[in-house]
Amino acid sequence: MGIVETLQSFHLSVFQWIAIVLAAFILGFSKSGIKGIGVIIILILAFVFGEKASTGILLPMLISADIIAVSYYNRHTQWRFIKKLIPSMVIGVLVGVWVGDTISELVFKRIMAIIIIGSVGIMWFFEKRKTNAIPHNKVFSNSAGFLAGFSTMIGNLAGPISNIYFLAMRLPKNEFIGTAAWLFFIINVFKLPFHYFVWETVTKESLILNLVLVPAIVSGFFMGAALVKKISNVNYRKFIIIVTGVGGVLLLCR
Repeated sequence: MGIVETLQSFHLSVFQWIAIVLAAFILGFSKSGIKGIGVIIILILAFVFGEKASTGILLPMLISADIIAVSYYNRHTQWRFIKKLIPSMVIGVLVGVWVGDTISELVFKRIMAIIIIGSVGIMWFFEKRKTNAIPHNKVFSNSAGFLAGFSTMIGNLAGPISNIYFLAMRLPKNEFIGTAAWLFFIINVFKLPFHYFVWETVTKESLILNLVLVPAIVSGFFMGAALVKKISNVNYRKFIIIVTGVGGVLLLCR
């Protein structure tokens, strides 16, 4: 089956094609450092493909964007934070594989929404604290890692959880973006076999669709990177919280 025939097999309308190209563009935009708007991508793809199926459509797109992001922000990466989070994230992914394979589509959607809204509440709490003290205990990092791993497997929703952690660590803008880029590249590659062999949400056909969307991802990334340079650290943190919260409410109400 050729590329055209494969794309036709998805039976997408013109409106749906516009929607997924827009989602790919926003994905590139978000991976450049405009955090929080990733929730919009999940909403669009869930609308077109369904909640669970959309996670498999999105994952290869995320990996493509991760490759660009780690190349662009590599020099800002703080590896000590990645080493703290990866072990518990792996456990969270494995638990998410099992849970996601046993629950209904409706429950799947509700879990995604609750994760987002709960994350925003915690982020807001950290922002409003009167102290700049940084939590270094292992319980905090392991909890954040596990929840990030679980939520990224359930709905590619580790962003809000990792935002909590990195905001709590008081990472400056570029270090925030560079560290998150490598963290998600590693964990998204780890997730890929489970989507392909266990959930079967990634297929040869879906990979062809992903390939067609790469130009939109690339253009979105570099437009976003230009915008990130103009945003101050303080405004960057507020933007993350507000946009993530709006996306969670929209998903819950869908």
